[in-house]
Amino acid sequence: MPLLDLLYVASVPILKVLILTALGSFLALDNIHVLGESTRKELNRVVFLVFNPALVVSSLAKTITHESIVTLWFMPVNILCVFIVGSALGWILIKITRPAKQLKGLILGCCAAGNNGSLPFIIIPAVCREKGSPFGSPDVCSTYGMAYVSLSMAVSAIYMWSYVYNIVRISSRDVTKEADNDGHGGSSSAVKDAGEKPELIQGNYSEAFRPSKEFPVSDEYELLLPCTNSEGIVEVHLSDKIKQCFGMISRKLNLKAVLAPSTTAAIVGFIIGVVPQIRNSLIGASAPLHVVADSASLIGDASIPTVTLIVGGNLLRGLRGSGIQSSLIVGILAVRFVFLPLIGIAFVKGAIHFGLVHSDPLYQFVLLLHFAVPPALNIGTITQLFGAGESECSVIMLWAYASASIFLTLWSTLFMWLVA
Repeated sequence: MPLLDLLYVASVPILKVLILTALGSFLALDNIHVLGESTRKELNRVVFLVFNPALVVSSLAKTITHESIVTLWFMPVNILCVFIVGSALGWILIKITRPAKQLKGLILGCCAAGNNGSLPFIIIPAVCREKGSPFGSPDVCSTYGMAYVSLSMAVSAIYMWSYVYNIVRISSRDVTKEADNDGHGGSSSAVKDAGEKPELIQGNYSEAFRPSKEFPVSDEYELLLPCTNSEGIVEVHLSDKIKQCFGMISRKLNLKAVLAPSTTAAIVGFIIGVVPQIRNSLIGASAPLHVVADSASLIGDASIPTVTLIVGGNLLRGLRGSGIQSSLIVGILAVRFVFLPLIGIAFVKGAIHFGLVHSDPLYQFVLLLHFAVPPALNIGTITQLFGAGESECSVIMLWAYASASIFLTLWSTLFMWLVA
């Protein structure tokens, strides 16, 4: 297929994204105020809880089978490679630019996590429907393409909320600790200088500090409390220890965030696709419960335009600027749109050479696309949760998605040429 034709096919979906994004920015203007900040937050909540899960579960349920699972095993490995390489490049960028401490988590997140959800959900169907697409029949291309994108979205959500979430959380916590130390660091030294000695409490410490329902004491603090006799030691059963261990892991990793609605929907979609009895009752025009699957598909169709409008409204905040270093912006753009795509071509082509990836051109295109997309939009949500780098994130997203209109078009053209 001629290169100019491929360039046209690759540019059409990007233009569609730009048009919807521009409309979202227009509706978010203060004079228009249709997509104000509160409206965007509520719409984002609907997308997060309803539209995206419906889109994921309906797409996976239609295409996932025992055979397809065997062929799709490499996709989680591919996305993990993007996170690892992006984090390494982000760490190098931090060492070179030396940004403020509260921005380190944001930089690592922007370099590691790409938009493997809403943007491919727009690009893949648009590419499939274009005349002259190298991926065959539009209907077959769209069906399998949406399954590939749904799986990549679910896997990326797991990596995002278990890795980027905790990086930003740790980064913001370190900054908060330093601020607290600066504010209260003189109190302990003042006591020492005054020559005061802390008054010791005599008696049975274990009885005084025994945990209760009103004032629970965790294990780590209980071990530090002195005890004058062995009878006062509280015995903890093995089952309680296991419960406490799992509770600590759950709090550290935030399993509620890891098991986001889209991830849960992906699990449900896998179960529907793999279990023949459930699949036959839901999927297909002759299925007795096909109306349920059709309803989920209908709801999921609202996800893509809604998310794109919200993106346009959120990017408007980046126009106001935040004083972020220009070298940081240039560095993040170089990582996402230059180094990662080049590494991705070598990685995916090597996997194809060793027979790790099957010969479907559309599947190979999606794998390559993972390395060339702009930063994930959920990074903005995470920075809002911890109040670390919100305005800087808006500026980065503005430049990243504006640059994606050029770089993603060029890389998509090259990727289609490589797999066609």
